[in-house]
Amino acid sequence: MVLGHRHRSSSLSGGRGDSKEDSADEDETVVSSEQGNVLQHIISQLRPGADLSRITLPTFILEPRSMLERITNFMAHPEIMLSIPDIDDPVARFVEVTKFYLSGWHIKPPGVKKPLNPILGETFTGWWDYGSGKGGEDRGYYISEQTSHHPPKSSYFFMAPRHGIRIDGCLKPRSKFLGNSVGSFMEGIAVMRFLNRNGERYFITQPNMYARGILFGKMKYELGDTASVKSPELNLEATIEFKVKGWVSGSYNSIGGYIKDTKSGKNLYELSGYWNGEMSIKDLATGKKQVLFDASRAKPSYPKSRPIDEQAEKESQRLWQSTVQAIKKADHSMATDEKSRIEDAQRRDAAERGQDNPWQPKLFRKAPPGDEENLDWVIDAEVDGKASPEKQVEQILAIAPILPGQKAGQDYQQEKSLPSRQTKPPPSHPQSQQQQQQSQQQKSGGGGASDLIDFGQNDGAPAPQQPQKQQASGNQNPGLQQPLVPRQSQVGDPLRRMDSLGNEETFMDAES
Repeated sequence: MVLGHRHRSSSLSGGRGDSKEDSADEDETVVSSEQGNVLQHIISQLRPGADLSRITLPTFILEPRSMLERITNFMAHPEIMLSIPDIDDPVARFVEVTKFYLSGWHIKPPGVKKPLNPILGETFTGWWDYGSGKGGEDRGYYISEQTSHHPPKSSYFFMAPRHGIRIDGCLKPRSKFLGNSVGSFMEGIAVMRFLNRNGERYFITQPNMYARGILFGKMKYELGDTASVKSPELNLEATIEFKVKGWVSGSYNSIGGYIKDTKSGKNLYELSGYWNGEMSIKDLATGKKQVLFDASRAKPSYPKSRPIDEQAEKESQRLWQSTVQAIKKADHSMATDEKSRIEDAQRRDAAERGQDNPWQPKLFRKAPPGDEENLDWVIDAEVDGKASPEKQVEQILAIAPILPGQKAGQDYQQEKSLPSRQTKPPPSHPQSQQQQQQSQQQKSGGGGASDLIDFGQNDGAPAPQQPQKQQASGNQNPGLQQPLVPRQSQVGDPLRRMDSLGNEETFMDAES
């Protein structure tokens, strides 16, 4: 699942009141008059058939970390995860997996934020310390890479060897403009395994994310639509609806759903509550209802990562370090300049590789045919599930540097044999007339592009194609690092959206 850090100014109390209007404020961004002027630039870009990847948003919408790092929220509650393989009852084990799945959604920044879009070949690795015992250090290890840029695909691998837990995942987000909202449709799956359970797997999808009030009013973050946890080996499935607030009824952040036996079709448990507060589970056989997880009192566990000066140039924290610093200082101009510098370098790399030399991931390979092929990419290494934890750790650490002091190979340190990385950088492309006009807007102020950051998942997309002839010539902290037609919606104006299963429905924009 893909989430962001949450910084609470105060603890929420449990119960249904958790996610009504009081806590809903934590998911709102109030746009200042200065920021409102910047948003006028967005409105000017909206045309029928406009590509959302070309729509830009201001830097105050950005979370200061990459999507690859944000994915680690999926593993943020080891106090739930690590004991699951030892639960002998399969139904009880499935319920705990569902609880673990629901435990991460409360981890997000205040307001409406989106992570930085990883560039092609970007990597992030990290680890969690779970303590130590007779067998030595107990850790969880995480490795990720941006395996595709068009369309974007973030592939990741996690393993806790001493607990026999493995997770393989591929996140494939798509963004669409929905009137006064933007929807991020989170495609892809994660496959969770317990190695002591004879091939038992859990296929996990996730809800979509909506940013309301993009053009006017308060900006509001919501999770919506249906997600699922399925175990084909156990014949169990949890279907969870993340409910968006209606125009005149409903509340923010609520969930509902069922756990059922897929063989008989019988519902076993009912789920309810709020993903940022208290969630409950009701045994439909006995009628007993109890708290499943209370997000308001939960304390996430974040991964550690190697010092910046040990990281390769395309590792997330080193790559985005200057951009992140500018975002934290609210220096929109500097953040844009630094982000553009990274994206321009990515364009140069793509131009140098050319169409005859397609880029290949360093750490992942194509998923083999079968029921897991929606992963698209899996880790390009064999980690023997039957080997000792010590041997598994050795195999994991051989894939990529994770712990401090590990040395990375030359192929991990830099792009392979690109001229710009061997000699001087290639000359910059001459500006087109359109680019010159945009540059002129930047200098004149009034919401120019210098104050903006791309929102779409295609950051760093190639510039408008030039004639072939022109193309040829234009070619610190050392510790823990933490196509709907665009149109402006009106009150009562229905919008369409697509859920994670590909079904389209009409809805009312709650913030219009």
